[in-house]
Amino acid sequence: MSEKRFDVTALGELLIDFTENGKSGQGNILFEANPGGAPCNVLAMLAKLGKKTSFIGKVGNDQFGIQLKDTLKEVDIDTDSLRMDDKVHTTLAFVHTFEDGDRDFSFYRNPGADMMLTKDEVPVDVIAASRIFHFGTLSSTHPGVREATRYALDKAKEEGVLISFDPNLREPLWESLEDARREISYGLGFCDILKISDNEMEFMTGTTDYTKGVEILRRSYQIPLILVTLGKDGSRAYYGDQMVEVPPFLQENTIETTGAGDTFCASILYHVLEHGLEGLSQDQLKEMLTFANAAASLITTRKGALRVMPSREEVLGFIQSFK
Repeated sequence: MSEKRFDVTALGELLIDFTENGKSGQGNILFEANPGGAPCNVLAMLAKLGKKTSFIGKVGNDQFGIQLKDTLKEVDIDTDSLRMDDKVHTTLAFVHTFEDGDRDFSFYRNPGADMMLTKDEVPVDVIAASRIFHFGTLSSTHPGVREATRYALDKAKEEGVLISFDPNLREPLWESLEDARREISYGLGFCDILKISDNEMEFMTGTTDYTKGVEILRRSYQIPLILVTLGKDGSRAYYGDQMVEVPPFLQENTIETTGAGDTFCASILYHVLEHGLEGLSQDQLKEMLTFANAAASLITTRKGALRVMPSREEVLGFIQSFK
């Protein structure tokens, strides 16, 4: 059994989210270059909560890639497994935010450096030295990085590492939605912890009855803990024969929802790291969802996500303010 040097290691995309930040004197939209990428958002929140984290991925050896590597170090994410590509530039995403805080993405990734990670660049020793391995599907959109992701999953399973999966469906990045459905299905076959949004559940099961959707998933996949995020309706946890639902923390000063799901996911993993995945009670599931909902609500009041994650004390204080 390998020494567990890391609480969570994640593999996937690391990119720049260009988010809207007002207009110039000429009336042109201004964009702010925020470090982003779902897996590293998750790691950043976990690091803020005092956990040891590591990232496996690739950025361009350019100004944005250097900025991203420096940012990971700043928020205490281990970068020894971050590769720099000399030929392909760092992936960029332009985020348009609607009045209700929801978003639309335009990706500059044809190709992007995150797609260039190869199987040979996956550090098996780092995965083996982790308590949880976390991944999404943006690292499965193209053949090379898909092979790397599947190799990492095989090694995590061989080493008995808990596997966490967030499908994080971004439809424009797939050649076809059937490809997306196939890769999500592949991920579902590996994970012990699934964080899935309401629209992703409908995409995979064809129903908006989320309890029925969980039942459909369970017919094919053995997933101990399933979390369903419901946006403004809160979240649910399905564990054994238990279903716990917790309402959201709605507030008027929401700016954007970037990183909310990642902050939620990280908070769930934090609870699993603290309490394990065996014998979770209804009270524990409620506590877990309450903390995760509150943390996600807080991040919606901040621009970006990776560098501005809330502390445990902030989240607990926020929860108290609603009582």
